[in-house]
Amino acid sequence: MTRYSRQMILPEVGDDGQKRLSRSRVLVIGAGGLAAPALPLLAGAGVGHLTVMDGDVVEQSNLHRQTLFTEKDCGRSKAEVAAQRCRELNREIEISDLNQSLTSENVANLVSKHDLVLDCADSYAASYTLSDSCLELRKPLISASVLGLSGYVGGFCGRAPSLRAVFPEAPDSGASCATAGVLGPVVAMLGSLQAQMALSVILGLEPSPLGHLVQFDARTFHSTGFRFDQAPEPAQAFRFVSASQLSEADVIVELRDAAEAPEFIHPSAKRTTPEDLISEPNKEKRLALCCTTGLRAWRAAERIQPDWPGEIVLVAASTS
Repeated sequence: MTRYSRQMILPEVGDDGQKRLSRSRVLVIGAGGLAAPALPLLAGAGVGHLTVMDGDVVEQSNLHRQTLFTEKDCGRSKAEVAAQRCRELNREIEISDLNQSLTSENVANLVSKHDLVLDCADSYAASYTLSDSCLELRKPLISASVLGLSGYVGGFCGRAPSLRAVFPEAPDSGASCATAGVLGPVVAMLGSLQAQMALSVILGLEPSPLGHLVQFDARTFHSTGFRFDQAPEPAQAFRFVSASQLSEADVIVELRDAAEAPEFIHPSAKRTTPEDLISEPNKEKRLALCCTTGLRAWRAAERIQPDWPGEIVLVAASTS
């Protein structure tokens, strides 16, 4: 019996399906809680090339849900350790690790080299950056988000609408796993669903997970789902850019106070309020709104946009 014999028995896989898996290149952004089940499942299934990208290191507070890591891994690169674990699981596939964060500068090059992308990042700035690139390059994106005892997973882009089509407005909360808490099994369930959706896309199973969103509540053990195949793309979208992409030609607003950010994100930045921008004389210029996660910037952009004819972009300092 071969390594993959139990899945090749399935009529949905077979020899042709296994060949599809072995030829596939999958990019996984984030090597934390969602990736902990997703990566081994993809590696075990024989996905031919996995690229794992994460700029963080393992911390003790990660271990309750990021089960690829052990206590001995604390302080090490998450991407490096996750890739190592997957190589130990399956030496027949290629696994690359990138110890760096996703940015608007590197996203297009990364996405273009892969057949499918998994968004396992705990950052909605990263999620929207990925979605924008995947939509432009027509690459399928499997994105998930977990907070507390609930979350969702969905298949976006490729032949389906983007994340922005389903969630066009700024999130209600800027909370993350680090600030609001999360239970490990909830993350593991949704990470496993990400892997299943990814395999379904690669194998060409119908109905496709692209254009489908699943929500799960671990408090009630209740799940719901809906299709969004015809969801329109929003007419107005605020792109995320990196601090290094800003220039003196931009109007750059630092929304963080001096206590939160003693140094400006750019030499040309200034601290002001969204209301003060109403009288700004250079409204034809690009306006860059900067904060830690991007949430305050997005909400400010929504307020300012009716009075600002120029482009408005967002900068999330935590990912810049």
